[in-house]
Amino acid sequence: MASQKLSDKVAVVTGGSRGIGRAASEALARHGASVVVNYCGTADADLDKADAADDVVRGIEGTGGKAVAHEADIADEPAARGLIDRAIDEYGHIDILVNNAGICPSIDFLEMPIESFDRVHAVNLRGAFICSQQAAQHMVRQDNGGRIVTVSSISALVGGSYQTHYCPTKSGLHSLMQSLAIVLGPHGITCNSVGPGEIDTDMNRTIPNYDEISVQLGKRIPLGRVGQPEDIADPIVFLASDDARYVNGAFLLIDGGMFVNLQ
Repeated sequence: MASQKLSDKVAVVTGGSRGIGRAASEALARHGASVVVNYCGTADADLDKADAADDVVRGIEGTGGKAVAHEADIADEPAARGLIDRAIDEYGHIDILVNNAGICPSIDFLEMPIESFDRVHAVNLRGAFICSQQAAQHMVRQDNGGRIVTVSSISALVGGSYQTHYCPTKSGLHSLMQSLAIVLGPHGITCNSVGPGEIDTDMNRTIPNYDEISVQLGKRIPLGRVGQPEDIADPIVFLASDDARYVNGAFLLIDGGMFVNLQ
């Protein structure tokens, strides 16, 4: 049984219905937090996101936890602000925000429509800014501190030939957390980011021949495998808890050692 280190805390997880977001929602709930599981209702050919979010909620409730699902496209400002307000309406306060929602359609730079660039930035970076601002406004009024944990990426540190729209957003997310750490630290609100390496998620599984690619990547990773969403969720819980009370403005790379294995 997990500890109750997050007992009486309320968390919002953007993009919480699958992948790292799902694992984070479940892990936060295991440690006692009440969770608002966000999903975006954009059509997806292979996944009903509403059903996926409801499944996360049912799983949390089935183990005695508290959770609700909330649909919002965080690229839309009123929707993003409404997501954070849902936590207040449902549970009376907000203590933890996990900025996890992100998209990365694979597009060649030379052929990329500017609309694709704008959409990735709107979801990945603008959405995190809006959610962080709204959550921080509530946290400051509550005067009880808080935690903002943002899912950046190893892509904040390296480039990607088909990620020229995505990598800058991940660098921007880390920079955003550094800046907010300065602004919000005096209010007892810590702001940190995690940098997943290669993680076996639904998004990555849209890549053709991903099973073969993951085997090859696993050979490069010193720990011998690609990561699982749970490998990111547990460090998120750490950063959301009092165990990380003096961690602020940090970037935690979670990649099994892939980044340092360059020779």
